[in-house]
Order: sequence, then C-alpha cells, then structure tokens
Amino acid sequence: MRQAIGEFEEIVLLVVAAQHDQAYGLSVTEAIEEQLKRSVKLSSVHTSLYRLEEKGLVESRIGDTSTLRGGRKKRHFTITTLGKRALVETQEARKILWNQIPNNVLDIPKG
Repeated sequence: MRQAIGEFEEIVLLVVAAQHDQAYGLSVTEAIEEQLKRSVKLSSVHTSLYRLEEKGLVESRIGDTSTLRGGRKKRHFTITTLGKRALVETQEARKILWNQIPNNVLDIPKG
C-alpha cells in the first residue's frame, strides 16, 4: 500500500536519507535552509520527523551526550524501508506527471 506523504514531509525524508544515520532536527533544518534557500522552523522539522516516525517512514535512536549541547542528547533519524519505498513511489509519480507536459509548455521567454 502506498504511503502518502506531503511536500514538506518529502523534503524532510529526502534530507534524512541524504544524511544517512547522522540526521537530527537541527541538521535537517540547516540542510533545507542552505540547499533549498527556504526558511523553516526547527519545530516544524521536529513535527514532521515525529509524524514520519509515526508512519514508520523513519526510525530514531538517542545518541550520546555532548558537552557542546550542554549534556543534552541528540535524537538521530534514519530512513526505513517503508520510507525508501515512499520516496521512490513519490519520485515515480512526479516523473509520470512531468512526462505528460508537452515539450514547449515550460519554455520561458528570454528577456
């Protein structure tokens, strides 16, 4: 069964996959802001990560404490097999739609 994900969830899931087992809330937030030039709140990323975990698309583990974080632990996220399948299905669905656009429809006039 296809696991539906929203656009922001897709972005967060892509970043988690790209960061492999080193993804955590702040690293995902910074990657989105730097790579997509998109302003996002850390709380929105955390909400999305927990929602993805509830759907079984990511799993998390608590890391070691760090003096840089005042002794707080990081929660690291990794993509699950179900998450990988959701990304591939989303990519395939987008390809189908892109392939339906006639060649000249997206031509942007110069000037």
